[in-house]
Amino acid sequence: GAGKSTTLRAINGLNRPRQGKIRFQGTEITGATPHSIVKSGIAQSPEGRRLFSRMSVTENLEMGAFQRTDKENFAGDMERVFTLFPRLQERRSQKAGTLSGGEQQMCAIGRALMARPKLLLLDEPSMGLAPIFVERIFEIVVEINKQGTPILLVEQNALMALDVADRGYVMETGVIALADDAKALAQNEQVRKTYLGEN
Repeated sequence: GAGKSTTLRAINGLNRPRQGKIRFQGTEITGATPHSIVKSGIAQSPEGRRLFSRMSVTENLEMGAFQRTDKENFAGDMERVFTLFPRLQERRSQKAGTLSGGEQQMCAIGRALMARPKLLLLDEPSMGLAPIFVERIFEIVVEINKQGTPILLVEQNALMALDVADRGYVMETGVIALADDAKALAQNEQVRKTYLGEN
């Protein structure tokens, strides 16, 4: 209830902000339509994954590239997703609704990557996943970033998020309560007591 997902929904055009402006690469996108925001280079892997459950893994990934016009790079991007997520390649013809939670999360992130984003929004990628999948998802988030894709990560697992982030922001009821280098935030006594439950 802090407003994290609402912030992402405002960035991607699904929620209209009551005040303020949203700028991306020097252009104001406040109030732009969701499809034009995707075209401008912002793609999201949403909270709850929201896959097309009756479609195959491959078809879900293809939907991520729906607005692209550069079809010549399509196969290479599909290969990149399968390299990042070998499980998806094994299950490429399986219906997305029959995948495990971790596999569905991989598919949702892969679908967003197929849009070739200049900014990738990840909303609660660890939600509802077994610990082994959480670790793998965060390893892949780091790898995607190393490959050159900036990521805005919204995550309740604060320690894990701060461990992989460069910069961190703590939100309270829609307001940024704290902002700092991620490593400094992780060591901040107030953050550790208030948000990480330490005594």
